[in-house]
Amino acid sequence: MTDTGTLRQRFAARFGGGGTAFFAPGRINLIGEHTDYNGGFVFPGAVTQGITAVVRPNGSGVVNAVAADLGTECSFAIDDPAGPADVNYRYLYGIVRELCGRGVAVEGFDAVYGGDVPLGAGMSSSAALESCFAFALNSLFGGGRLAPMELALAGQATEHRYVGVNCGIMDQFASVHGREGCLMRLDCRSGEFEYFPWQPKGYRLLLLNSRVRHTLVGSPYNERRQSCERVAAHVGVATLRDCDWDMLEAARPGLDATDYRRARYVLGEVDRVMAVSDALGRADYEEVGRQMYLTHDGLAADYEVSCPEIDLLVDVARRCGVSGARIMGGGFGGCTINLVREELCAAFVDEARRRSKAESGVECLPIEVAVGAGARQID
Repeated sequence: MTDTGTLRQRFAARFGGGGTAFFAPGRINLIGEHTDYNGGFVFPGAVTQGITAVVRPNGSGVVNAVAADLGTECSFAIDDPAGPADVNYRYLYGIVRELCGRGVAVEGFDAVYGGDVPLGAGMSSSAALESCFAFALNSLFGGGRLAPMELALAGQATEHRYVGVNCGIMDQFASVHGREGCLMRLDCRSGEFEYFPWQPKGYRLLLLNSRVRHTLVGSPYNERRQSCERVAAHVGVATLRDCDWDMLEAARPGLDATDYRRARYVLGEVDRVMAVSDALGRADYEEVGRQMYLTHDGLAADYEVSCPEIDLLVDVARRCGVSGARIMGGGFGGCTINLVREELCAAFVDEARRRSKAESGVECLPIEVAVGAGARQID
């Protein structure tokens, strides 16, 4: 978690002190990638890294925000129909507008915020930012009237309407609903979810940041979604979650080959999430890892959202005997998520660093993660 004291000092220097501190986490996703916008299942968990904001109403109709990590600031009127051009502040502007549209009487406020979620690493720093401010504004101006899922939906709508990323609900859901020591299986079609205790004794979850900065704004991410929507429309279902293997194969002659491969990955991933659910029920972490590798293979070959630097890290994991590894997040860079037996962890990290430096010129960065709690007021 970002040092709240430092943010308070920045707030006092810029705005004169006071304010309430709020926090929302980034997330990992064990399995279930690119299934959320297809109505399928995902298996995320909140992490201890996230975004912290110190916020204080200012009695005006203007928002003044300082992004401490970026060294920039921005002001905009709440009733401004256009909002700031800088994408870094479009997230905040969108949350303000979305909460206003949901009946929260947001007024002007001052804020300083910062975080320790690595940007572009696939840990959803944007959802952490959206969830942090959604929780804060709901608390300060709405009396907590909006339910957690409504806050998550406000974050998703911000991505769609103000940033241009047609994401699913997983990232914001995990940031708001996280529970320490638990992963969550979310049915993205019904909104129903279940907590699964995550206590893999003898194993560690480790991210390897390829340091290939991914960005979903203006990326092929939206193209993948459109591809899935074309297949669903051709088959005659609302989302690919409603399509089974027989339906997909029957429709194959009329599908573009690329669209077919995208759909094949999604149907396989829905099956893999359920396989992991069963494996966790019997504490079979080797099976969990096997399914993670299958997910990466599908994301690389069928969904085509990996990259050489990421594939290299997954190859290193296989060669080092790591139980499971795959690209995590929207793709096109970022991190791998690795399920590693504790006795292999040090050697694996050393080899991954060596190989990434030798073959790509950039040494990967290991990130230890722990499963933490969701959005909240912290003081």
